[in-house]
Amino acid sequence: MADNEWKSAITDIGPGKIRVKGYDITDIMENLSYAETVFLILKGELPTKAEAEMMRAVIVSSIDHGCSPPSVLGTRTVMSGGNSLNAAIAGGVMVIGDSHGGAIENAARIMQEWAKKEGDINTIASDLVVYMKEKKIRMPGFGHRLHNIDPRTLKLFEIAGKNNFSGRHIDLCKAIEKALEEKLGRKLPINVDGAIAAVISDMGFDWQLGKGFFIISRVPGLLAHAYEEKTREKPMRQLGNRNYSYDGPGAREIEVETQKK
Repeated sequence: MADNEWKSAITDIGPGKIRVKGYDITDIMENLSYAETVFLILKGELPTKAEAEMMRAVIVSSIDHGCSPPSVLGTRTVMSGGNSLNAAIAGGVMVIGDSHGGAIENAARIMQEWAKKEGDINTIASDLVVYMKEKKIRMPGFGHRLHNIDPRTLKLFEIAGKNNFSGRHIDLCKAIEKALEEKLGRKLPINVDGAIAAVISDMGFDWQLGKGFFIISRVPGLLAHAYEEKTREKPMRQLGNRNYSYDGPGAREIEVETQKK
């Protein structure tokens, strides 16, 4: 094989053959759920029963959160401009970043780094919060603009409990929540991003896949919003005058003589 040829260890194809991580696609179609297949293609191995349940819950948890998130506004705006369905969804996905959907990646990175430290998990969490406070860095994955308690977090950890799925990252995540309240004097509950970060970390996924899990979960929601915008709303929707205000310079004129100098 020439050095300039592409190489991939994901899917082997040939005439009448499609094998994902070594498993025939027809075997996967018959025996695996979508969540299990996502686990397989990202991890390279089949999930345990507990991992399959957690993956299913993770994928469902962030499927949609109403019209206000930036990704949904992006999708609806692009569709409203008369673009294609795929362009609208791509527009929404492109909005996903560190401030929207990116907390999973950042929280997982921090948890994976600090979970490697030896010692009592509560002490580690306390040290982490002190470190973040000194550096004036907000701890991603905690607090929510709408939910005082994120119902998705409660359910993810409930499902984890039912399936005896818990590891050092979930323990650290819960300890961080307590440490934040102790050190900051106010409760910052674990949001769904923080919970997902802990779960995927305990499943052994690289933190760099964090945004990917949010994208996998959110795309069906973006598809629904794009379709609804296309079929229910008039084209080229705009903000009304009451929805924004101008705060730039007042009326002024160009002095021609001054411009010539």
